[in-house]
Amino acid sequence: MSNIVEIRDLQFGYGERSILSALDMDFPRGKVIAVMGGSGSGKTTILRLIGGQLSPQAGTVSVDGQVVHKLDTAALYALRRKMGMLFQGGALFTDLTAFENVAFPLREHTDLPPELIHNLVLLKLNAVGLRNAAQLKPSEISGGMARRVALARAVALDPSLIMYDEPFAGLDPISMGVTANLIRQLNDALGSTSILVSHDIHESFAIADYVYFLSQGQIVAQGTPAEMLESTHPYVKQFVHAESDGPVPFHYPGKSLAADLGLEVSR
Repeated sequence: MSNIVEIRDLQFGYGERSILSALDMDFPRGKVIAVMGGSGSGKTTILRLIGGQLSPQAGTVSVDGQVVHKLDTAALYALRRKMGMLFQGGALFTDLTAFENVAFPLREHTDLPPELIHNLVLLKLNAVGLRNAAQLKPSEISGGMARRVALARAVALDPSLIMYDEPFAGLDPISMGVTANLIRQLNDALGSTSILVSHDIHESFAIADYVYFLSQGQIVAQGTPAEMLESTHPYVKQFVHAESDGPVPFHYPGKSLAADLGLEVSR
């Protein structure tokens, strides 16, 4: 099976601060791949590199056989038309209805007639269970519903690659389950590849085919969800089982409390 995204020996940072290093990742077509890890581990940065918002300092990110950072503006925009993006928090246009939010990419990137756009938007909203909320604005629906509208917008152009940045953040358990099921169902229905950046173990493991674990900008473990649940790697074990202490310490590293209080006896 071919990969729609391949990352090879990727290096990225801001100034002298390294964010990602020696990264090698494959994202096979038709699969849901979860990228997991603690805050600041570089998960969202990977999505930005795939989308061409950032350029690597070394190594390559290839999408559909094209090295993203070597594309000119026109070619990059053409590649992005094959991508869908669900932003953290949804990022809907607050002054537009659910219908207009989903219609936006169709009007921006196609020359389809209004009648066809109308029907396509209703089909996308129907797929996420919100066809009857088409004329409501984001402020008139719940957070979970707004996330589903954002999901309908992300798949409006039937993309071959869909990227999700923390799609479960801030949702109640029912909405989280609904959103997770929709991600899997839409991926399979469209024959797309989904890259899922998340902290949520239960929802992500329920729908993912493969999982990458990042820590301090490097892949520390990878495998199927079942393999990750059984992993004895200290970081994965701490993350999966929500242990309070481990490789990721409870206390920020530095001097001891006794030293700060002047109680430590020097030897």
